[in-house]
Amino acid sequence: DVQLVESGGGSVQSGGSLRLTCVASGFSIASYCVGWFREAPGKEREGVAVIATGGGSIDFYADSVKGRFTVSRDDAKNTLYLQMSNLKPEESATYYCAARRGVCSLRSSSVEYWGQGTQVTVSS
Repeated sequence: DVQLVESGGGSVQSGGSLRLTCVASGFSIASYCVGWFREAPGKEREGVAVIATGGGSIDFYADSVKGRFTVSRDDAKNTLYLQMSNLKPEESATYYCAARRGVCSLRSSSVEYWGQGTQVTVSS
């Protein structure tokens, strides 16, 4: 069975840092664009950061997180990461990892696999 399992969420104060991890099983992420999305209560799911295949040298970030978040991948471990720093209260949300084939983008359409989500809460 295909699975994406996130971990690393939790509660931090504003300005703090967290590192999210997503371990994939049942398929190889090596041929997939993988990344992170988030969904806050009452808001649409939005793309946070994605990283393309081929060594992970190409990545895309939402404007709101550029310079503070870093997405990375380890295809040998079938794992992706999201390092988040200087977190803000408005970034409290459930964070989902995702995988899609084809064009790598921050749009949630065409995502083939989703994780179950991990909660991130940032207090002021």
